[in-house]
Amino acid sequence: MATSLVLAGSVAGERAIPADAAAELAPGGRMITARYSSSVLIFRVGSISLSAQIDPERYAADTVVEAAGLAALFTDFDIRAEVEGLRTPASVLPLRYAHVERTGSKVRAVDIAFENRMASAHATPPFGSLGLPPATAEQRENVIDPISAVFLLAQARIGGEADVCSGSLPVFDGKARYDLRLEAGGRETIRTPAWRGEAVLCHAWYEPIAGYDPEDYPSPAELRYPLDIWLAAFPEHGFYLPVRVHTRAGFGGLTVQVAELDIRLTAATP
Repeated sequence: MATSLVLAGSVAGERAIPADAAAELAPGGRMITARYSSSVLIFRVGSISLSAQIDPERYAADTVVEAAGLAALFTDFDIRAEVEGLRTPASVLPLRYAHVERTGSKVRAVDIAFENRMASAHATPPFGSLGLPPATAEQRENVIDPISAVFLLAQARIGGEADVCSGSLPVFDGKARYDLRLEAGGRETIRTPAWRGEAVLCHAWYEPIAGYDPEDYPSPAELRYPLDIWLAAFPEHGFYLPVRVHTRAGFGGLTVQVAELDIRLTAATP
């Protein structure tokens, strides 16, 4: 990748995998397939499936978020998203992001193009409002999409939580522009249906910037707690993966954890 993404807070500058660790990695790419389940208290409310290809210089992913369990009795929704971009040991640069959100009979498709480090979104049908105020051109420079934010966390330096959880991630989802301010939370031993062991705890504080309608702006109660992300290191592959996510916002909080996980070596995409 000829151009690297410069993130707010200089988050990308120290995210390289050490040369000695990278040298031990098998050549080629990695195919990741995973399924995450989400729950409130003891009740399952949703599922997330992920299929991702990570090559030395490129990445691509497809995700599906669906209501499940108890939530499926009360709502009918799903979100299907895809992203592709370029990567270096220090950063990621999304090229295209798209998602289709369906709630009952209502469907909206959002595409984001990234040209010259500027994000431009197109929605069908168009948003009734782009927010008060909408995200400016300056606020849409040097941003990443929500899925690329996960990829950037994934390729942080193996072995040091300070490198994993520092700075801010500037995110644009097609309308809302926000930062995820990162703080290291140490290491914890956790267990999920698909993974167990020591993970790096990363606190991600949601900081709204622009692109929100008044009725959609997060309340102080929703912003009171960070999003807690537990990242498991896979040094043989040279990246981290989120294995558990938890937020205390809302009644009972919400927990997402990996239920199935498979990582395979593949030939790198030309």
